[in-house]
Amino acid sequence: MKIVDLHVHSRVSDGSFRPEELAKEAKKCGLSAFTLTDHDNIAGNDEAAAAAKREGIEFINGMELTAEYSGRKIHIVCMGFDPNHPSFQLIYQRIRSIKEGRIPEMIDFVAHKGVDISLDKVKKFAQGRSVDRYAIMRYLVSLHLYDRAQPLWDNYLDPAAAALGLDVNITAEEALPRIQEAGGVTSLAHFHKDIGLKGLTRKEQETAILHLHSMGLNGMERFYPNYSEDDAAFAGYMIEKYDLMPTGGTDFHGENRPDVAMGTGINGNMAVPYDFFAGVKRRCGRI
Repeated sequence: MKIVDLHVHSRVSDGSFRPEELAKEAKKCGLSAFTLTDHDNIAGNDEAAAAAKREGIEFINGMELTAEYSGRKIHIVCMGFDPNHPSFQLIYQRIRSIKEGRIPEMIDFVAHKGVDISLDKVKKFAQGRSVDRYAIMRYLVSLHLYDRAQPLWDNYLDPAAAALGLDVNITAEEALPRIQEAGGVTSLAHFHKDIGLKGLTRKEQETAILHLHSMGLNGMERFYPNYSEDDAAFAGYMIEKYDLMPTGGTDFHGENRPDVAMGTGINGNMAVPYDFFAGVKRRCGRI
C-alpha cells in the first residue's frame, strides 16, 4: 500500500529537519507523498516542494493554523491553498504579526528566568527570516535544557506570551472561510489534545466538530500517533457519519519529538493511505 504523511514540521517552525531534508526523509521512509504543515508559517513550502520533485515524491503545500474556538485553542491543518490569494494573505499577515510581535520583550522574560539568552543570540537561529517565537525555541533547544521541545513552551514561551498579552490567535470563524476562499482544505488536528477538544464529552466534541464544519472545516485527522483506540474509533465514526474528509499524519518533528517516525508514527503504529492525499488534491482541484 502506498502511504503518505499529511502532518509534518520543519525547522521553519519547531521541527529539527530543514524543509529539503524532509523530502529525503520521506523517500527514505518509503512515502509516496507528504505535506509540510509548519506552525503558522509557509516559508518552507517552496523549498520542500522543489526537494520533493527532485526525490520523485508528491507534495502539496500546507500550514498548521493555530485558532481560537469557543474559549480554547485548536490546530487546523490547512492544505493546497493558494498562498498568494488575497483571502489567505489577509489572515496570514495577521498571524505573522502575532508570532513576530514583541520578540525583545519575550526574550527579556525568558532571560529573567535565568536563561542565557539575548536577541543577538536568537537572531542566529532565525535562518535568515524574521525573528519569531520559533527562533527563540530553536535557540532554547540548542541549550539542551530538556530532551524534547514541549517543556520549552510550557516553561518559557507560553508564559512569556501570556504575560505580555500575546496569547491570542485568529479565530476559527474568520480563518476557515478564508482558507476555503483561497482554494484550500482544512482538517482538525489531534482533536483529543489540550490544543484541541480534550476535556469535552464525546457528544460535546461531536457538536463542536459539526459547528466547525458549518464554518468551513472539511475534515479531521483519522490517524494520529497517540490516539487511543477510543479516539481512533470516534474519529472514524465522525468521518463516516458526517462525510468528513479524512486526513492523517504523524506530526513529525524529528529530534524534537524523537519517538515519532515520519510516515509510521510510534513503533510503526500508523499507515496513512495514499487515497487520503488524493482526496485532498481532488478537493483542492489539483486533479
